[in-house]
Amino acid sequence: MKLAVLILTLACAAAAQSKSPVSDFLRERVNGAEKNTVGAFEEMPADKYDYKPTADQMTFGHLAAHIVEANNYLCANAGSVPEPKVEELKGTEGKDKLVAAMKASFEFCHTALAKADDSTMNGSITWFDGKPKPRVYAFMGLASTWADHYGAAAMYLRLNGLLPPTAKK
Repeated sequence: MKLAVLILTLACAAAAQSKSPVSDFLRERVNGAEKNTVGAFEEMPADKYDYKPTADQMTFGHLAAHIVEANNYLCANAGSVPEPKVEELKGTEGKDKLVAAMKASFEFCHTALAKADDSTMNGSITWFDGKPKPRVYAFMGLASTWADHYGAAAMYLRLNGLLPPTAKK
């Protein structure tokens, strides 16, 4: 709820200055999301990428693969551009490959979001469940997903005695 209020507050403040305040917000937010999320995955030792807090949760490596997939899908839809052709990750590829793929997914987000325009939010996309949804799902999904994914990575780090990037001085 706090994230939604922040997004709306920033969008309203920028509305007088921009015709695409939500897109502008995402273009600004991608920098922090990239820095913190990539930083979290760089912080975790390679031998902990198979760590999962409980039997029902995904491994840290699977979380990395999931983030890559989500970034590519959501940024493509927000920017109205095709998803990049990338190798499907399983989460078992190892730290170096997963971090490189994550960096590439954020670079793609920068490129895709450069083309994002609020006037396209009512357009139709195919959502994860295969059903049509308004493109605004991708815009809002990005902001919430970046926060959720970083929060999950931070929790995995703390459970392993490590500080996430935003907790360091």
